[in-house]
Amino acid sequence: MDPESDVVRLQDKLRDFAGARQWNQFHQPKNLAMALGGEAGELLAQLQWLSNEEVTERLLDGDLRPRLEDEVADVLIYLLRFADVTGIDPVSAAWAKIERNEERYPVELARGNARKYTDLAKDGQAPQP
Repeated sequence: MDPESDVVRLQDKLRDFAGARQWNQFHQPKNLAMALGGEAGELLAQLQWLSNEEVTERLLDGDLRPRLEDEVADVLIYLLRFADVTGIDPVSAAWAKIERNEERYPVELARGNARKYTDLAKDGQAPQP
């Protein structure tokens, strides 16, 4: 299935869901961005005090996965709703960002490190944003 059509179908469903409940008055960009931040925080809270090993173990055991799935869904729902309300195509925006990052983080400079592109040096020049 085409991922872009899945995104459009989800946005259509979310728009209908909000509209039927007369929630569009609340679904303004600022409010949706704040809700998205809150949901991202709830995702973080699920992992906050766990080691990497504990996360891996609990994902395999199954007790963590359903909670993470719910939080991932909440983050995605608010992100798609935000994108819809602001007229941003999230798939196009993601592809454009990936293309910029390909230039910002050349493999020969970025492999194996987590430095920001402004800190990567190539012949004395940092890649441009």
